[in-house]
Amino acid sequence: MSTLQVAGSKSLMLFSGRAYPQLADEIAEHIGVTVTATTARDFANGETFIKSDESVRGSDSFVIQSFTTPINQWMMETLILIDSLKRASAKRITVVAPFYPYARQDKKHRGREPISARLVADLFKTAGADRLMSVDLHTAQIQGFFDGPVDHLFALPLLAGHVRRKYGEQDLVVVSPDTGRVRMAEQWADALGGRDIAFVHKSRSFDKANEVVANRVVGEVAGRCCLLIDDMIDTGGSIKKAGDLLFAEGATDVVIAATHGVFSPPATDELKNSTVSEVIVTNTLPIRPEQTFDKLTVLSIAPLLAQAIKAVFEDGSVTSLFAGRS
Repeated sequence: MSTLQVAGSKSLMLFSGRAYPQLADEIAEHIGVTVTATTARDFANGETFIKSDESVRGSDSFVIQSFTTPINQWMMETLILIDSLKRASAKRITVVAPFYPYARQDKKHRGREPISARLVADLFKTAGADRLMSVDLHTAQIQGFFDGPVDHLFALPLLAGHVRRKYGEQDLVVVSPDTGRVRMAEQWADALGGRDIAFVHKSRSFDKANEVVANRVVGEVAGRCCLLIDDMIDTGGSIKKAGDLLFAEGATDVVIAATHGVFSPPATDELKNSTVSEVIVTNTLPIRPEQTFDKLTVLSIAPLLAQAIKAVFEDGSVTSLFAGRS
């Protein structure tokens, strides 16, 4: 069944880009539908073509795309698919972007720099999107970039549940990798039953991408298991340096938890050969075979996305999924 019907002939249809169709299929299974078939191809000069193989007139259409490498190709494919659905008279189009593209370019650090995260939101809207859904945006202000409803979902309950089951009996301290994530660390500490928090003071180069220097730890970590949290792991250099610093400060163990496993090279080698005991992420992005390693645990975000999609379709409350957290 490719559509879900409710009273009044309202219909839900799921569409997937080609970046990560497995996640879309898993979401569809939880909802009880199948992903609507599309025709997609690339022309010799690199141009993309994609359209629905079924009528979408009057439908509540959800376009699922995970913005993994090559992000620009999948971005263009998503925009073209949105445009095709709009022109085919879909009633409402929601972009489901578990990992929001260009999220780290959310403000100007210096003159003449772009705010690319805002540009992405504008492109979605111009293409015809009415609503946006994403998981753990890099900064909350991105919600204000999109001119329409934004459903900001949180992976914390999923990740924290795993941590509680496996490390709940240990003397656990939640560690933010920098001062900007202290609020996130506090939310983690509350979710784990009132744990202590610490943070790593670090400096970042604005001239060189993905380059940071971990300076010192603020907080008591000696003799304790440290849960090092972040929203994403890209090249792994920053989080590995933070883990090394925690061990140097006397931590007995370090566990890493993050929502998005970007894992750009050399992240897999960095983390595989590190002294941390476990790296926990969700599957908002595909984890390719060459990115896996023994210490890696991947939790499925599909049930949460399926719940949120159903809530939007039924005009219910997405906020209620997180007990009022905003």
